[in-house]
Amino acid sequence: MPLLVVQIPALNEAGNLPEVISTIPRDIPGLDEVKVLVIDDGSSDGTAQVALEAGADMVVRHPRNRGLATAFATGLHYSLALGADIIVNTDGDNQYPSQEIPALVRPILEGQAEMVIGDRKPGKLEHFSWLKQRLQNLGSRVVRTLTHDSITDATSGFRALTREVAMSLNLTSTYTYTLESIFQANSKCFNLASVEIGVNETKRKSRLMKSIPSYLLKSARNLLTFWTMYKPMQVFSSLGTILMLLGLFLVGRYFWFQLVAPDGADHFAALVIGAVAVVIGLFLFMLALLADFIGVIRTMLDNLSLRTRRLELYTRQMAGHELGQDVQGLVEGVEILTPDSPSGGAEHAVQ
Repeated sequence: MPLLVVQIPALNEAGNLPEVISTIPRDIPGLDEVKVLVIDDGSSDGTAQVALEAGADMVVRHPRNRGLATAFATGLHYSLALGADIIVNTDGDNQYPSQEIPALVRPILEGQAEMVIGDRKPGKLEHFSWLKQRLQNLGSRVVRTLTHDSITDATSGFRALTREVAMSLNLTSTYTYTLESIFQANSKCFNLASVEIGVNETKRKSRLMKSIPSYLLKSARNLLTFWTMYKPMQVFSSLGTILMLLGLFLVGRYFWFQLVAPDGADHFAALVIGAVAVVIGLFLFMLALLADFIGVIRTMLDNLSLRTRRLELYTRQMAGHELGQDVQGLVEGVEILTPDSPSGGAEHAVQ
């Protein structure tokens, strides 16, 4: 009985959530049930209550703002607790048309992919500035180059993933989940795919892109971090190879001049630079091995985390709990709201 949970991270989206939730299709071919989960990330405008009134099946509320990446991770935890076979993530600002959800999950239902990302064609979006269009395309091109995956819109938050992918993700970023989830899914050999989607023009500016320089700096830092974290051998061995070749060239050049012109004092500085480059290159190769060993340890920890989540899900199912029950303590410091709670209030709070 495939269950789809549509999770919506939201911060002060009371004005947009009713339209987002009301347009989510509840009858999708290939799925038995569709549930809506809203993650209220410390809103101050009544987002949680509006979400319940609009038809959300559950609201998970952070007492204070923890950031988009944390809200996304919280959503994955509770989507799995609801028994999700497939999870769709969409934004609370109504940027992504909910009517596109059937097209987004179709590759998963047909067994062609395990994570599907909605491609907004950012280079052609009229409400994006010329510079933003180019930056979005450049960022996606860099991600494709580093991961060797055919993702055409790396920063799109409209994505569908299977239960196995959701249980396997262990996100560390506090800025955004979009890039890290791609690198991590790629490193674990999941099949990724893109689906072209339409886009609604948003009524507010992006909260992630406060300024072009700030966005560029954070995105570049994240790309470098995730590339180094999930492909350390590739990163350090590439840098080591470049320095080794440069160093050997300079050393060889020095000895060549020694042969043709024995007075090589004019080229001694190049010899020193070349020798230093060779030493640094060797150090980077050693660092590549060390980072690769650390990556093996991280993989083992990820496997233990995945096994734990599978056991938790199996235990919950064997105990005969209804979907959505027994979620207390799943994530610390959140409040759970459901339509069945008195006055739409908190079912329970975990302090």
